[in-house]
Amino acid sequence: MKNIFGLAVVCVMMALTSCSKFLDERPQQIAVENFYNTPVEMEAGLNAIYETVRYLSTFGGFYTLQHEINTEYMYGRGSFSPMNQYQGLDNTNVGRVTDTWNNFYKGIRNANIIIQKAPLASQITEAEKTRYIAEARFLRGLYYFHLVRNWSGVPLHTENNLDSINVPKSSADVIYNLIQEDLVFAENNLPDNPRLVGTPSKWVAKTALAEVYLTLKKYELARKAAWEVIESKKYSLVPVSVADDFEKIFGRDANNTTEEIFYFKYSSKVSGQGYQYLAYLHATSTSNFPPGGFATIYSDSLNLFMKNWDRADLRYRFTWYPANIGISPTTVLCKKFSDRQATIQQGNNDYPLYRYADLLLFYAEADASLNGAPTADAMEKLNMVRRRAYGKPATTPDAAIDLKIADYATLDAFVRRVVLERGYETVGEGKHWFDLKRLGIWKETIKEIEGLDLAVKHMLWPIPPREFNGNTALNPTTDQNPGY
Repeated sequence: MKNIFGLAVVCVMMALTSCSKFLDERPQQIAVENFYNTPVEMEAGLNAIYETVRYLSTFGGFYTLQHEINTEYMYGRGSFSPMNQYQGLDNTNVGRVTDTWNNFYKGIRNANIIIQKAPLASQITEAEKTRYIAEARFLRGLYYFHLVRNWSGVPLHTENNLDSINVPKSSADVIYNLIQEDLVFAENNLPDNPRLVGTPSKWVAKTALAEVYLTLKKYELARKAAWEVIESKKYSLVPVSVADDFEKIFGRDANNTTEEIFYFKYSSKVSGQGYQYLAYLHATSTSNFPPGGFATIYSDSLNLFMKNWDRADLRYRFTWYPANIGISPTTVLCKKFSDRQATIQQGNNDYPLYRYADLLLFYAEADASLNGAPTADAMEKLNMVRRRAYGKPATTPDAAIDLKIADYATLDAFVRRVVLERGYETVGEGKHWFDLKRLGIWKETIKEIEGLDLAVKHMLWPIPPREFNGNTALNPTTDQNPGY
């Protein structure tokens, strides 16, 4: 959202590309033997790793859209509508995820360049080298985390095979090992405070590790990582009293709040760097986004997930608005990300990859799972998020709002309640589908809410056909994901 990177790279930008960009995204075009030697050059290279998150095919739009359509509460329109049947991806959407694949790997390549070149830099200190490598490894681990959850095993590109084209598929276990190694290195070597707003600190790395460990069912490690972030007291839930107060967290001017652990930054004030996602959320005519959108994804207030959502919950009122898009009088669109001052079809909002609310719910699930049953501590973290949702002080018990252990006595019941709360909390953020997948409740949830049988092939995306064409180490018969 804010012009956070420009000052760090302004000197080198004049030699590389337009100095108006807040991310220098093309340092690799300079001969590597003449670059990556000074702090300014190294930070320009680091900033290039973030380029991928602004693309429409990644967090800038389609990647989040596709994960939202996969949930039990959201539907796709137009060329996204085949995904509503949960039978895998058609050719159009295979093309979209091909771009996602390519751009995550572009980010990984840019990270590998830093990891490879930083130790050789002639004009930076050893401490600086370590910090630069830690930031690059955090981002590499993060991008692989998104690749492995969507594709499972993938080719493993590191600094050691940077120029190799023909790289075999590695198993999901191997990919997860690298992810953990990268994030632990980042946790141990990133600074307490980030280099710039929108770059990671060690607390960001711990938060990412908490989610990775949850995914791998390493509950003791997940709880430890989340607890350390909580105990740091660096973050807190932003208080709200009315629904519109959530603009403080998701709005066009929300930046570096007490709840922000790690947001991807966008700016509609800089050409090509706005948040394109908003154009796909909103109706063609709405004050929530004056340029108008395509209403690509929508929900229905009679969908069981939506119908059972307490209307006194301020998140419901903040998130949805009715719109006539020719489907049903009960159709609602998502306005969590709105920019009422927008003049182009890009918003000035940021993408909240990790908020303190995410972290509290990670902790609640990990603590209960580690203990085999919900604990008072786990229930308190869940209730903190819930109290805030009703406009109450997050840390003050409230008998009218708080959930009770007696009502969720088993581990399964409690974890499902945490995931439901996280569903309410993260609607529109593209996170809920990953929760359903890692808990193995994706098929039953879709059947219960939508009455559809989800095909196993829908669990993973296909390795792009062009990857098989260009990478001879892959076998299209044995390496492709099931059903494609």
